[in-house]
This record gives sequence, structure tokens and C-alpha cells, in this order.
Amino acid sequence: MSVILSVEKLSHQYKQTTAINNVDLTITAGECIGFLGPNGAGKSTLLEILEGVKTPTSGKVLFQGRQLTKHYKQQIGIQFQSTSLPDFLTVKDTLLLFASFYHTALPIATLIEMCQLSEVENQTHYTLSGGQRQRLLLALSLVNDPEILFLDEPTTGLDPQARAHFWQLVEQIKAQGKTIIITTHYMEEAQKLCDTVVIMDRGKILCRGAAAQLISEHFHQHILSIPMELLSTPMLASINAMANLHVKQSATHCLIEYNHMEDIVAILREVENRGITMRQPHLEDLFMKLTGSELRA
Repeated sequence: MSVILSVEKLSHQYKQTTAINNVDLTITAGECIGFLGPNGAGKSTLLEILEGVKTPTSGKVLFQGRQLTKHYKQQIGIQFQSTSLPDFLTVKDTLLLFASFYHTALPIATLIEMCQLSEVENQTHYTLSGGQRQRLLLALSLVNDPEILFLDEPTTGLDPQARAHFWQLVEQIKAQGKTIIITTHYMEEAQKLCDTVVIMDRGKILCRGAAAQLISEHFHQHILSIPMELLSTPMLASINAMANLHVKQSATHCLIEYNHMEDIVAILREVENRGITMRQPHLEDLFMKLTGSELRA
């Protein structure tokens, strides 16, 4: 597949703070790529630069091999975390209004069907549920049939059913070959939707690749997860001193990588068996291992 969007030696500073630090990145046409990172990692700044909303301090952003022009915004769609919608317009009229901002637009009936809004097309946005509102915002970001679709934490605040419904819509859009760039706080969302996951921290890309591939590259062991409330300070010191274990602590859990059960028998004897899990590593373990923090919505 051809490269649709790339950045070269990209950096951005806010006064004395480096938000993006010499980043290189390529995104191929038709790829769904997800950005993960703790607060302050630089992912929001990078997204704004990729959207053409913010100009980097240094480096290049290339769309289809060329530097961004004023026409770039006609070729992308953005679903922001929050968007102010015009008062008292129906869903259908809101779509018509946004369509008027572009040289070409998809038929409104197509957007309503695509985002499953037919039951509410004559309602104002004030009457919509959280899931319906997010589907309207998705439809608005697709009005111009964009080459690239940006989704900025699109399911934050939705209940599990509405979130799953939204994922189905995104998967249908993916199946049409649309390039999708997403930021999310939900690991399950990243694993379900994204072909490629990018983990960022302190303005740098720590890793990128398919979630399963990244997990296999960084973990060759099993995971023992123990709630921190079960561990005394002497017990933590004892665990950290064990040579065969790789230990990572967060505010809520102690994660211990181990190869064989005999490596952790002594720990299991000492710890109350409440809330302890033994499992295969997953994406959140990788995130914590690389950044030292948990990802929270």
C-alpha cells in the first residue's frame, strides 16, 4: 500500500516544554492506526499537527508525498472529542449545513444510513443519547468523503453497548478502505479496531506495530498481577530482589513477569489469594511496561 501521510523529524515546543521530539512516522493508505500514551505524552499535539490544525516547530508533514496545502482540510475528516452543534437544527439539517462547507459532499441519505441515524434524523441534537450524538459527529466527519478520518477519543463516556455499536460502524468504514487515525484510552478499542498501535511518551514514539506482534516482542513470560493493597513494603522489597522476575508497579497493581510456577510459589504463599490473576500479557501490560503508568479513560 502507498504512504498517505508521513512526518519527518517532527518536533514541537511550548516555551520550555518539548511536546514532540524528533518523530518520524509513516501511515499507509487504508490503515487504521491508534495512538496511545499517558497524559502529556504528546499524542494530542501530534494529532493536531497531522490534522493541519497546528504548525510544528520543525520538521515536515507530507500528504501523499507533498507538503500540506490549504486544500488539505478539504481531504480529511475530524471527529473531535467535543463539537459545538448549531442550536435547534435537526440531525438532517445539521448534516446539510456541514455539507455546505465543502466543494463536494456525500449524499445526506447515505450518511444517515451509514451512521444509522434514520430513527433520529428529524430530532435536534439536544434529544440524542450519548451514542446517537457520537454517531452524528461521526457522520459530520464523513460529510466530505475524506481520504483520512481522524477520531479523537470517540467513545469516551459511552456505555459499553453504545461503544460496541460505534466500533461496528468504524469497522464498516475500515472495510471501505478508509485511512483512520484514532486516539483512545481503551485498550480493547485499540486492539479491536487498529491494524497498528503507536505508544508514545514524553514526545517520542516508544513502539509501533500490530498489538499482538508488540506483545510477543516485549514479553516472553507469563504475568502475575497482584493488587498493591495486598503487598506490604517488606514483601515488595523481597519480590523486587528475586533474580528471575521482572517487576513493574503502578498505583493499583504489581505486575510480575515469570517463566515457571516455581518462580512465584514463594510469593503466592505469602500473599492473600484475593484479586490475584495469572495470565498471558496483554496490551495494557505493554503500555505499563513502556511508560510506567496505567492508561485511564
